[in-house]
Amino acid sequence: MPEVGMASLRIVDGYRLDKPRQNALMPGGVLRDRAGRMRQLPRFFFEVESWNAALEYELAPHFHLWEFIQTDVREAVPLRFFPRYIPCAVALTALLLEHFREAVGVPVRVSANGGYRSPRHQLTSHASTHCWGSAVNIYRIGDDFLETRDRIEQYAEIARAVLPGVWTRPVGESLGYSDDHLHLDFGFLISVPHDAPGDPFNPKLEGDPL
Repeated sequence: MPEVGMASLRIVDGYRLDKPRQNALMPGGVLRDRAGRMRQLPRFFFEVESWNAALEYELAPHFHLWEFIQTDVREAVPLRFFPRYIPCAVALTALLLEHFREAVGVPVRVSANGGYRSPRHQLTSHASTHCWGSAVNIYRIGDDFLETRDRIEQYAEIARAVLPGVWTRPVGESLGYSDDHLHLDFGFLISVPHDAPGDPFNPKLEGDPL
């Protein structure tokens, strides 16, 4: 059985990665969303040592780590090789997706390039929540390929019923729409695990947090 739990994934401060990976991941940087609002990117990442580790690592009972890091040659070159890095919010995304999977009762399949994509991925044109590890594109549910308006809207309605606050991309062919997958969006989540490295001591800060 694969090991479950975040303890076996190393937490990495993006500020301490090598320069090429920092440039690709933009830890703590900002992107503008489609409305022009500034959104701060994640700083902390889980380190994925190898493809075998991604295949074996279980984020939720029906979802493994590899499903969230499938990218092709459109991903930034430094991020095509292991070790690879994925925002810590992916753990929360997997749990929400597991809840959706329970509601539909059949396997839920994430598209290639449909999980985490870096800010330097060629499909990134704005502050997409894919860059936060908090959005997924689903191309198949059970035996149903999500290739028609009716299919996409059917499962989008289920998602909105069981996942309060989820945003589903509307169906259509225009920019910002989807006609061949269900886009589930959990917002601009930033997760800082309890054991994440902290900032250096700042003597200007007074008192201790509760």
